[in-house]
Amino acid sequence: MSDVKRDDEAATIPAQNTGGGRADGEVLLKVTGLQKHFPIKKGLLQRQVGAVHAVDGIDFEVRAGETLGVVGESGCGKSTMGRLITRLLEPTAGKVEFEGKDITHLGVAGMRPLRRDVQMIFQDPYSSLNPRHTIGTIVGAPFKLQGVEPEGGIKKEVQRLLSVVGLNPEHYNRYPHEFSGGQRQRIGIARALALNPKLVVADEPVSALDVSIQAQVVNLLDDLQQELGLTYVIIAHDLSVVRHVSDRIAVMYLGKIVELADRDLLYKTPMHPYTKALMSAVPIPDPRRKAEKSERILLKGDVPSPIAPPSGCRFHTRCWKATEICRTTEPPLLELRPGQRVACHHPENFEDQQPQDTVLLTAAKEASELVPDEVLAESAETSAAVAAEVAPAKASAPAEATPADAAPAADTTAEPAADTTVEPAVDAEPVAKADPAAAAAPAAEADPAVEAEAPAAPDAPAAPEAPAKEK
Repeated sequence: MSDVKRDDEAATIPAQNTGGGRADGEVLLKVTGLQKHFPIKKGLLQRQVGAVHAVDGIDFEVRAGETLGVVGESGCGKSTMGRLITRLLEPTAGKVEFEGKDITHLGVAGMRPLRRDVQMIFQDPYSSLNPRHTIGTIVGAPFKLQGVEPEGGIKKEVQRLLSVVGLNPEHYNRYPHEFSGGQRQRIGIARALALNPKLVVADEPVSALDVSIQAQVVNLLDDLQQELGLTYVIIAHDLSVVRHVSDRIAVMYLGKIVELADRDLLYKTPMHPYTKALMSAVPIPDPRRKAEKSERILLKGDVPSPIAPPSGCRFHTRCWKATEICRTTEPPLLELRPGQRVACHHPENFEDQQPQDTVLLTAAKEASELVPDEVLAESAETSAAVAAEVAPAKASAPAEATPADAAPAADTTAEPAADTTVEPAVDAEPVAKADPAAAAAPAAEADPAVEAEAPAAPDAPAAPEAPAKEK
């Protein structure tokens, strides 16, 4: 890019991190109460009968030079949020401010100058590139649309960008179908970086790539941020990738941000139960832990429909800590700890915000059956309702163990009786072997039984009883 262009933008580009690390700067992007509802229309007159609450009131800030990671289940509104802050979609309500300027309802002409500062890397590298255009045309399109003429011409600048993202500059005249998935994603990154933007929204940039290519693209984004002072909003499913590249992480659930915290705090001490369930699903690549019992938290049921989201806290239908207030009152996103904001009435790793509620909902009791005992024990320390539910279970455990303990005692008492009955038979064996007659053995066995039943009986009746037993 030309030196003239760099000098012209020096007054507007935020101060870059010359030390190579990430430092907090001024607020670059501020989102307040952002909503996006997609209408559902039916009938001949196409009347609206409902709406999909894709994004339903979110608040966050992004500072210059940092990376904000956004995670959550499929369908929670992450991609819609990315398109809203880049103004590819028109918000239903709320406000989006970029460098202190409200861009919520700017038209095409008003957004054109801002397109140089806000760019997006799309999720699918196969459909985000025009198959009829060459790579030189695709990467050079932003210069023509913005009327920017780099020093040395567009072709030279495009070839420089290709080399920056790790591609061969000689591929200038090739078409998208001649590249692999990872190379196509690099082309998308080169196009997003063409005009030296201040904010880049990356919508799952590595989800469609294999593991080796994922590492290359993630490292490329990290290197470019340190070199150019970029600000990222990275949307991803892979929690390991988000942990590697992010400074702060926002957790979304059904159109809401349920927790927003620094990276280390979120992974070490998650506060929202949904965040804790997500963290438990991260696999640990350690063969020595193979034999250990897994503490993964399985959530009950599926994500509710965004057409009719639950009242109150939207996670209460699957939460093992939900009480009545969770069903009736929506928790606000509050900063309970420096650098960690959470929207929960009964947070984890923190004191209970509603200690007066000590009765779990029926759905919470059913959800707790899928939660490991260790997790329930930790939740009981910060939730009176969970503690009241766990205490009877602990009390019943020793009661169930009592019959099992009594069984061995009964066996030990029965052993002497068995020994006493066996002793006469052992004593009778030499008698049977010494007597050559075969009928003497039954007689020898019968004598102790007869003596045990009637020791005062005369000897005469004992002889007829022996043949009777033989019959």
